Amino acid sequence: MQEPLVIDAKGMYYRQLNQMIRDKVKEGYRHFILKNVNGQRYIGAGIMEDVYIEVHGVAGNDLGVFMKRGTIVVYDNAQDGVGNTMEGTKIVVHGMAGDVCGYGMRGGKLHILRDIGYRTGIHMKTYKDMVPVIIVGGKAGDFFGEYMAGGVLVLLNLWDDDDRPIVGNFVGTGMHGGVMYIRGEVDPYMFGKEVGVREFTQEDRDYLRRLIAEYCEDFKDYGLDVDQIMSEPFLKLEPVSTRPYGKIYAY
Repeated sequence: MQEPLVIDAKGMYYRQLNQMIRDKVKEGYRHFILKNVNGQRYIGAGIMEDVYIEVHGVAGNDLGVFMKRGTIVVYDNAQDGVGNTMEGTKIVVHGMAGDVCGYGMRGGKLHILRDIGYRTGIHMKTYKDMVPVIIVGGKAGDFFGEYMAGGVLVLLNLWDDDDRPIVGNFVGTGMHGGVMYIRGEVDPYMFGKEVGVREFTQEDRDYLRRLIAEYCEDFKDYGLDVDQIMSEPFLKLEPVSTRPYGKIYAY
């Protein structure tokens, strides 16, 4: 088995780092350990091979953008745009993530251990048999699931250590596809007018349990327990219309 390639990114310009990764992928490398990462952008951008990238440090904007395969694990926080337009990739962040994460996702999984910023899952969509999934262990900012057209958003609120609400205002504004599951209570005034509360069925519970079991496995060092997580009530949100803005078009 090929040894992982260790790259010290300290002080390295993001273009140099990403070009090095792409060049080494062409040479046949598939496992990368990036040390001393400090905000370098576009790590993993456009990679189509089945790579495994460990990021030690804070990942910059657009981590995994346009990736089609592979896994990225960040052992710290990540900035904005994690998983931008990615497909079959899995990204695991052992910390917080910034705004517009999962923008336009049409496949793959994004697992965040703690809080996430604004506009999570904006424009995410289901593409053919690919269903994108974002699971957030902490809390989320405003516009969670904005213009969501497909996929699954899960908000767990596992680290309720401050007075902020589970999620910000305008939840699901413009949403016209997909489903959200929020663990806990949310005041209805925080919902966009395009979403409605639906019955949380046994089928939902079974499906969600499978997703959360994988999430717990990714963060097994933190003592997460799927039974304990599932013991709390979940709120299920779905769009009330598949074409909420139909009236503004002429066709």
